[in-house]
Amino acid sequence: MIAQRIVIASAAGLASALLLAACGSSNDNASSTNPGNAAAVATAASDPATSAPATSAPADGGNSGNGHLATTTMLMAKTVKGMGSVVTDDKGMTLYRSDKDQAAPSRWTCAGECTKTWMPVMVQDSVRTMGVEKSLIGTVHRNGMKQVTLDGWPLYRYMGDTKAGQMSGQGKDRQWYAVTPTGQKSAMTG
Repeated sequence: MIAQRIVIASAAGLASALLLAACGSSNDNASSTNPGNAAAVATAASDPATSAPATSAPADGGNSGNGHLATTTMLMAKTVKGMGSVVTDDKGMTLYRSDKDQAAPSRWTCAGECTKTWMPVMVQDSVRTMGVEKSLIGTVHRNGMKQVTLDGWPLYRYMGDTKAGQMSGQGKDRQWYAVTPTGQKSAMTG
């Protein structure tokens, strides 16, 4: 009986948070955390098994320009054969950056239909790191929420990656690239 009440209360809280996020301003595209001063966003590395799972939020009706969102609690460096080291979220999904975005100051350009393919990686409180320099982690405001940045570059997850370790978005449209632990775009290593 108590477990059922906890589940109902958690669902109500999540629904309330999503509704509040949808009410955010659609012009909210300014950096909130300078990558050089990201202590408030990043915390010490910890065991990924203890972190909360990543989830995808449903479409927000198109009102705020975010078709889909991905949330995370951790950024991890993973070595991929032929690509070197790339950053993944807490589920092992490859994270990407766009050449059309801006790093200093952080600005995102992917909105509306774009976010159905390239899901902005959002954070509620803090992000833990493993193999990623936490001083490079920051956020940029996105319609009342916080999108994670790495060295100023807003991060995304690609809808075409359906399981951990995939990099189907690498080089898409000569614009989208897996991000390295230093925020650079990943390139073939041979």
